[in-house]
Amino acid sequence: MALPEPQPGDLIEIFRPLYCHWAIYVGDGCVIHLAPPSEIAGAGAASVMSALTDKAVVKKDLLCVVAGRDHYQVNNKHDGKYDPLPPSKIIQQAEELVGREVLYKLTSKNCEHFVNELRYGVARSDQVRDAITTASITGASLAAMGFIGVMVSRYRKQKQ
Repeated sequence: MALPEPQPGDLIEIFRPLYCHWAIYVGDGCVIHLAPPSEIAGAGAASVMSALTDKAVVKKDLLCVVAGRDHYQVNNKHDGKYDPLPPSKIIQQAEELVGREVLYKLTSKNCEHFVNELRYGVARSDQVRDAITTASITGASLAAMGFIGVMVSRYRKQKQ
């Protein structure tokens, strides 16, 4: 099955080994995305280093270079929830930001927040939400197992 060709203003999800990187397609094979100042386009898993910095640079690069060997897809997943801005406005706003250094926070100002704000006017990251939910469920499960372990241990001691 052939992937649909990205259209200007589309969100591009790039599947890195440990997370997804996000960019916005602006035409002519190019995307605009957030990257740590030291990142080299196409760095793949090395771009996980972006989590260790508090600054990012808005960059314009060829999609094929940013994706490198990683799979990517068009993913305008919130079109049913939010009205996308007109492509010309998305691209204009994105182009105006190229070259700027901006605040980067993994949980509130990452590449996914960046592209969703450009397309929908709403900064959100499902990756962050999902990770927090998973961590909360895992923590609650571990706490419950610990509690059960304590109760079983007490019961055994009482039986002796």
